[in-house]
Amino acid sequence: MFSTTDFRRGLRIEMDGTPFEIVDFQHFKPGKGGAIVRTKLRNLLTGRIIDNNFRSGEKVGKPDMENRDMQFIFREDENLVFMDLTTYEQIYMPLETTAGKEEFLKDGQTVRVLLYNGKPLELELPAALVLEVTETEPGAKGDTVSNVTKPATLETGIVIQVPIFVNIGDRVKVNTESREYMGRE
Repeated sequence: MFSTTDFRRGLRIEMDGTPFEIVDFQHFKPGKGGAIVRTKLRNLLTGRIIDNNFRSGEKVGKPDMENRDMQFIFREDENLVFMDLTTYEQIYMPLETTAGKEEFLKDGQTVRVLLYNGKPLELELPAALVLEVTETEPGAKGDTVSNVTKPATLETGIVIQVPIFVNIGDRVKVNTESREYMGRE
């Protein structure tokens, strides 16, 4: 159990059998009565943000969550298949729960998977990944204007904007949050 004194940004709590993450919180002491804690909570199952007030000292549940390193094996219909690196057990994760992060996955890649009651809930990717360019137009000779970009398809199938000097076969560093080019490797 967590008390309101344990609240901090990013803390995961459980209310009415649903996991939430604290996005923001504020202690508030009205003129009369006890102190309250105003919170903004993100539902980890739906992604919806709600406002909720707690009395100071109130207790909330601790969700059954754990992070595990898993290896991405393959994509099957509308699911991603991962293998637990400790038990070698395979789990299926629906594509709609990945929030677009599946575009950065390649076969055999190790990622951290957040499990809630043993079911996959969320993927945690590194802040940046190095991927190979598989398709892009050749840069025009003499085109030296700064900040000129062109689309490039990477080995996982994602398309990003890269500078004109990047060619097929180059390995580029990509920010997984903003999906932007960060440099060549």
